[in-house]
Order: sequence, then structure tokens, then C-alpha cells
Amino acid sequence: MNYTRILVVEDDVNLGQILEEYLKLKGFTTYLATDGEAGLTAFYEGQYDLCLLDLMMPKKDGFSLAKDIRAVNTDIPIIFLTAKSMKEDVLKGFQIGGDDYVTKPFSMEELLLRITAILRRSSSKKSAAFPKEYVVGNIRYHYDENTLIIDQHNISLTTKENELMKLFLENLNQTVDRTLALKRIWKNDSYFNARSMDVYIAKLRKYFQLTDTFKIITIHGEGFKLIQVNSDSY
Repeated sequence: MNYTRILVVEDDVNLGQILEEYLKLKGFTTYLATDGEAGLTAFYEGQYDLCLLDLMMPKKDGFSLAKDIRAVNTDIPIIFLTAKSMKEDVLKGFQIGGDDYVTKPFSMEELLLRITAILRRSSSKKSAAFPKEYVVGNIRYHYDENTLIIDQHNISLTTKENELMKLFLENLNQTVDRTLALKRIWKNDSYFNARSMDVYIAKLRKYFQLTDTFKIITIHGEGFKLIQVNSDSY
């Protein structure tokens, strides 16, 4: 069974429903939103492997939606669907971070081939980007096993602790924006979720008391940073 999830954001209801049904027939799990704001809400609330975004939409156009998505997830593949074919629009789409640009009208078979190719590249990139065992200093981290090992201390992480740990290690010695972390892991930056994140970060800080080579610091007004104490990056 194919568990790949695709977010379709298309304001032409007929085309959107055709895309949704076609992709379901091909084994994908799909969700259809009919304007940019609804698409952004769906993205925050769900877990997706690829986004199909129309450009000309009410409330929020495809370019603006792609920028908002990229602020939360820099890796998820984005394909723009549009009647526009001007060179400037194509270039803008790629500059924002689009992976492909399909001009209407298009064949469903061609779109499927493009989706399949991009998902294949994305899967390979993910596998190479974050190793099964991440080793830095006296830390060993296994994302797939929710396990953090500091010296001889073996720590089982909760799901939220695990996602935060991965985010911090992906950005070691760099500031992790507070809002980005909330939207990526909790899907929105509400006050309740912000308080929840503070609790989990406090737990991670406690784990790092087991070592004197790493610590999490607060960057006021911005977010948090996991630093390697003997590193020059502060």
C-alpha cells in the first residue's frame, strides 16, 4: 500500500476533484484545498510528502503559499500548476523553491511521471541527509529508534523530544527559530503549543546536563540553539 500523502491546492473545483481522484486511483493519499489559506491550514495540520499548488488562487496565491510552506519545511517537494507560461513566472517559481512547474493543460500521465520522479529524488535526499546513527562528540542519536546516548547514558525520547532533537542536530550551533519549530512539530504556534514546547526543551536541557560539551541556549526574541561548547559557533 502507498502511504505517500499529497496536498493538492487548486481553486478550480472540477480540476481539483479530477486530480484528487486520479491520484487516489494511483494509490496516493490526497487532500484537496480550494484556496491558498485553506491549503496552508491543511499543510500545518497534516503530514505530506509533496504539494501540488495552483498559482492563481483567491486569498493566497501559489507563490505566497509556497513561501509559507518553505518557512516551515525546506525539503518537501513542491510542483506548481498554472496556466501561466511566462519565463519570469517560471523563474520565480524555482527561486521560491519549487521543484517543478507544469503548465495547463497537461496530461495526467505526464504529471504522474513528474510526481514519481520528484518523490524518488526526495526519498534519496532524505536518506542521505540524516544518517540512521548521528554521532557528534560524545552524543549518539538514533532518530528511527527515538534514542539519545550521552556517554554511557541511554535515553528513550518521546515523539516530541525526538523531533526537537533532530531539528536541533540538523541546525547544530545555529539558531532554531521558535515559530518554525512550533509549526514544523506542533503544526501551529498557539500559546498552548508554545508552552508545551518550552516543557520539552526543558527536558532536553536536563538530558544535556549529563555532558559538559553540549547545551541548549535561548536566543531571546528568536528561538533556541544547541551548541557544542568547545565550538567557536555561538
